[in-house]
Amino acid sequence: MLHLTINGKAVEVPEGSTIMEAAEAAGVKVPSLCHMKNVHQYGSCRICVVEVEGMKNLQASCMVKAREGMKVKTHSPKVLAARKVLYELLLSNHPKDCLSCNRNQSCELQELGYELGVTESRFEGAMSKSRVDISPSITRDTSKCILCRRCVTACAQIQKVGAIQAQNRGFDTVISPAMGLPLNSTACAMCGQCTVVCPTGALQETDGLTPVWKALADPGKRVIVQVAPAVRAALGEEFGLPCGTPVTGKMATALHEIGFDDVFDTLFSADLTILEEGTELLSRLNAALTGGQATLPMITSCSPGWIKHVEHQFPGELDHLSTCKSPHTMMGAVVKTFYAEKTGTKPEDMFVVSVMPCTAKKYEIQRPEMEVDKIRDVDAVLTTRELARMIKKCGIDFVNLPEGEFDAPLGLGTGAADIFGVTGGVMEAALRTVYEVVTGTELPFEQLHVTPIVGLEQVKTASITIENTLPAYEHLKGVTVNIAVTSGLEGASMLMKEVADGTSPYHFIEVMGCPGGCINGGGQPRCTEENYREKRAKALYSEDERKVLRKSHENPDLMKLYGEWLGEPNGHLAHHLLHTHYVERGKYNQLVENEKK
Repeated sequence: MLHLTINGKAVEVPEGSTIMEAAEAAGVKVPSLCHMKNVHQYGSCRICVVEVEGMKNLQASCMVKAREGMKVKTHSPKVLAARKVLYELLLSNHPKDCLSCNRNQSCELQELGYELGVTESRFEGAMSKSRVDISPSITRDTSKCILCRRCVTACAQIQKVGAIQAQNRGFDTVISPAMGLPLNSTACAMCGQCTVVCPTGALQETDGLTPVWKALADPGKRVIVQVAPAVRAALGEEFGLPCGTPVTGKMATALHEIGFDDVFDTLFSADLTILEEGTELLSRLNAALTGGQATLPMITSCSPGWIKHVEHQFPGELDHLSTCKSPHTMMGAVVKTFYAEKTGTKPEDMFVVSVMPCTAKKYEIQRPEMEVDKIRDVDAVLTTRELARMIKKCGIDFVNLPEGEFDAPLGLGTGAADIFGVTGGVMEAALRTVYEVVTGTELPFEQLHVTPIVGLEQVKTASITIENTLPAYEHLKGVTVNIAVTSGLEGASMLMKEVADGTSPYHFIEVMGCPGGCINGGGQPRCTEENYREKRAKALYSEDERKVLRKSHENPDLMKLYGEWLGEPNGHLAHHLLHTHYVERGKYNQLVENEKK
């Protein structure tokens, strides 16, 4: 342990701690723009400088290690003056369009200026060359970039994708894909983790609000909205509610008040996904056991960021993916066929909006595969953050809203669908149904939770042995099914390397593109609490556990849909509407080659 003094206060910290960490231990917050605790320390912004007795120059507290006997002043006149100048220099190369920026009042650069007492920009000079790159999911505005490199760390170190890096040197430095290519022509997974960590408006979700407002104003359009499971665990944070507060009922009420014609719940189509995906898994296992052709392990296909990643990095393993569409695109297909017929509405007069925790969903709906008979499954995707802006624009007092309900017949979901938003949830939901279909009994785990796959670890595994079966599945008796769960593209690549090498011991793998699952999606509110993922996960598990119906095949509205219209899971109509295929993109998208030409 080291002993030092922070602003006259004695503090003891482990050897290897930085001055910033020592200050935190003393109860002092040192401001910074580039630092992310336990994730990213680079020292580029220098806002965290402090004065150390015996040292002539100010020290970057996020980079300099604490030493025995060190005496530090974190807010001396010299430090405060330096921080103000450093901030003003950053501001001199930054556009002054705060009022029109969607990060207004949620921008770390803006907040820091208020904290430092900066009321004017004294320095004027050359401005860096700016470029706006609008991809289907993410919009880059280099004029607002402060070169903190947080996004580079999120992409290269956390997700292990490396789609963006620092290009050029000095005043010409820009954070960009190689050769200045647009994001959409790279191996970017569109996961949006870069948009979550960006402190300014340099990286944000591509606008989805404009077409939605336009559709709502069109009397000839029937505008249908659906909401993903993870949104209800985080939306409240945008309105000051504690992190992890479930707001399902308030959210339904708000969507009705905004003016959507039908308010459905993606939980319904998450249950639908389990029926389709579970049946697909059983068919593959049956084929493998009876000497037929079967590609195992089967891997979930709900996460579009993960799908794009595997298409780029492991194009030879696409047969391992479930052919199921993601839940929200399944819902769109059902709305524009079944519900259109039920309401007597032309599919082309319907406008389906998905509220998602994910930026990659914006990319997904533009894929050519996501349509039925030349009718797009989903017309627009809003992130959780965009929905919050929509609610605020309508002047809705969200916190004091009464608890509302989703509309029938596509608004009912079971507890299994709620946990789709957290890593391990899709796997657990599938096992609840598949195990009961095969054995006639409930999954033999307390509270139906498969405890080995609950939690936020990068890779989780379990084995389930089928002790007894119903007569139709007798050939599965005694079979041990090995499963794996991962979240984040680094873990996904680890498991996929085993699959590609032929050494994977698993039969079924769940992959979610963002660390922790959809609760930590690229479109979720930006939260600074260290344990925010745990709190959001707890919210979804609490939604599951409070429900009477906790297994997808117990959803009465869903079973009615099959009985009256869809037919059998994985049947002809189900495959036509609810299943898809994937594209061998290789490690280099053909668009890159086109861009070079």
